[in-house]
Amino acid sequence: MTRTTPARRLLLAAASLLLLLLASCSHSRDWVTFRGDQGRGVTSNAVYPPFGIQWKLKLQELGRPLGAFNPPVIMGNTIYFGSADGNFYALDLESGFMNWVFKTGGPINSVPVADSKDVYFGSEDGNVYAVNRKTGKEAWHFDTGNPVRSSIVRYGDSILFTSDGGNTYVLSPDGVLKFKIPNPVWYYDTFQVFKDVVYFAPGPLSNPNSFGAYDLRDRAYLWVLDTAALDAYWYSFPALKGNSVYFSTSSETGDRAWQLDYYAYNRTTGQLRWRYDDTAHWGYAESSFDPNRLFNQNLQLLDYMAPSVWHNLVIYTSGDTLVRAFHAQNGSIAWQHQFDVPTSSAPTVAGDRVYLGLRGDPGSAGGPKPKLVCLSARNGSLLWEMPLDGAMLSAPVISGKWIVFGTDESYFYVLEELF
Repeated sequence: MTRTTPARRLLLAAASLLLLLLASCSHSRDWVTFRGDQGRGVTSNAVYPPFGIQWKLKLQELGRPLGAFNPPVIMGNTIYFGSADGNFYALDLESGFMNWVFKTGGPINSVPVADSKDVYFGSEDGNVYAVNRKTGKEAWHFDTGNPVRSSIVRYGDSILFTSDGGNTYVLSPDGVLKFKIPNPVWYYDTFQVFKDVVYFAPGPLSNPNSFGAYDLRDRAYLWVLDTAALDAYWYSFPALKGNSVYFSTSSETGDRAWQLDYYAYNRTTGQLRWRYDDTAHWGYAESSFDPNRLFNQNLQLLDYMAPSVWHNLVIYTSGDTLVRAFHAQNGSIAWQHQFDVPTSSAPTVAGDRVYLGLRGDPGSAGGPKPKLVCLSARNGSLLWEMPLDGAMLSAPVISGKWIVFGTDESYFYVLEELF
């Protein structure tokens, strides 16, 4: 999430492709939870090359490359996702056939969630919608008065989401407000709920620039993290493992410079366990990319800097050219992989492999093209790569034998494992 100021609010734009991931048995199709079990960005559903393009769909173009691309939800044989064109789509997973389209009054830039009956998503028109998964008919909508560019969470008998500079809402599954938490400063809010605790909820009005662990049962904060000490502009989606919560931050610190910080906190007490500080790495790509422009583009990606937690490693892509893997216990570097161009997406770990996107080189007609790449999760070595029409804008969904993602050139891909 990012904290806005009046001077920067006009710069905020939204669209997001975000990862929805369910840790499940091999070759399960359903993929309904943002970044999977406890937000770890990992699935045991391993896939291996060769891959073929099952289908590729060109969506409605807006006359410019997309800043972000919404994530899919996969249930059964259907993919559900929203788009910057204001439409929410239901497509057949194997054929790409369009089952239905639901039109809203603004770009759809939230992270959707689905249950057995409905799919839930937010729009920049200020509404959150519940739409029947089979028919595409609206079940209800809830008007917040502010753009909804957040993750939508279905937890127990509640639907949770956040409006930009408005509130975090808790609704019943039929759209009735239960209660809300004031949110005067946070935009692009992503969070998860684990054992009735929200990680992270906007902080109390006495300290609105903070966030913390919020108990839904007691309607009280377990602990609050004062972000003034972190001094960052972007705060990533958190991942949980054991008694730790992992996240990262990013800020511009001057001409062509970013400050990147990686954290582990005790999830029950809020005490710092470790911190690793770094700056963005560019290599030769520095001459081809404008880091200041790229930083603002990355803020449209709700899974920007979200970690993948695999075994004893925490793996990050940070929008620069370096993929970093830390030892989860102490924050020391386990491995790093340097690319020639910046990463364009958060990682997904499937089996023992890391999948992520790379940007092309805009400064050279014959330079590197956007790619899907695969690294070894064990040591970071490059295993294979595949050129794409446009840069992948969020971590790919690994579902059954398919890899699913969208690009900034408005292409939606479904790749199939051939053997």
